[in-house]
Amino acid sequence: MIDEFLRHSQELRSRREPYAHAIVVRHGKPISGKPGDKAIIHQDGSLHGWIGGGCTHPIVVKEALQALREGKPRMIAVNPSGSTTPLDGVVQYEMTCHSGGALDVYIEPVLPEPQVLVLGSSPVGRHLKNLAREIGYFVPEEVPTSCCSGGPDLQRMNLAGPVFVVVATQGEDDELALEEALKTDAPYVAFVGSRKKASALQDYLRRQGIPEPRLAELRTPAGLDLSAQTPAEIALSVLAEIIQTFRNLPSRLLAVESPELDETPAEAVDPICGMSVRILGARHVAEFAGHSFFFCCAGCRVKFLEHPEEFVGESSENSDTL
Repeated sequence: MIDEFLRHSQELRSRREPYAHAIVVRHGKPISGKPGDKAIIHQDGSLHGWIGGGCTHPIVVKEALQALREGKPRMIAVNPSGSTTPLDGVVQYEMTCHSGGALDVYIEPVLPEPQVLVLGSSPVGRHLKNLAREIGYFVPEEVPTSCCSGGPDLQRMNLAGPVFVVVATQGEDDELALEEALKTDAPYVAFVGSRKKASALQDYLRRQGIPEPRLAELRTPAGLDLSAQTPAEIALSVLAEIIQTFRNLPSRLLAVESPELDETPAEAVDPICGMSVRILGARHVAEFAGHSFFFCCAGCRVKFLEHPEEFVGESSENSDTL
């Protein structure tokens, strides 16, 4: 199980896809999840792994998506009615499944590591790539080229997570590289070159329609003032500025922003146990009297289908009309 979990995690990290780890840290019988059980929750809400029975899945998925939104870990506790003890930093839920039991789950978002995108193959650029990789930042091997302009085509790249763009072209298509870089949402765009050259490039970019506020965000000359002289020293000063910027980014820029997470998924109430069930992607669904009913697990669905008429009146408001 651990090998499969690690393999799946590595695949997501290699594709720079955000996800969340969920790990069971405590359980009370008869919950089937045991301490150490773990799962991966994708940004679309799908769950890969095992954290116990289906009753707790909607809660874990909901809290995992919220952790991805905020970019912060969280602890959740699911306990039987009347046994909930408020604890600082713990999100409390009531166990509504008939089987009872208790479960504590630690959820941690895993976001793509910072990406340093170097445009150009100057000595400073080469040193910067090596240094950024040494501290664990992601550095693409190649940048695709636009067939029209001959400059970099950043639209074809995966720019998930915080991206730091450094233009180190050393006079080769500087303006094309800077124009493409400033069209992205990267919180950091820097130019390795003199102030005089940067001023001339900014005039060009202004004529190309780059907004003035975005031009004002261009870091030039790139890097912190370390009195650097050699290409390696200049690269180090640029990386230091990137680290400083990254560590001071607002949390909203570090969290996941995707269409799947813009709105809280619609939920329905399981008519058998009262558990909230996420409608999108629900696995256990039944239709009766013109309505769709959603269940936390197969057991609740089977019980409903035995005598659905008993639940239609009180549960139709928690269903979808067909």
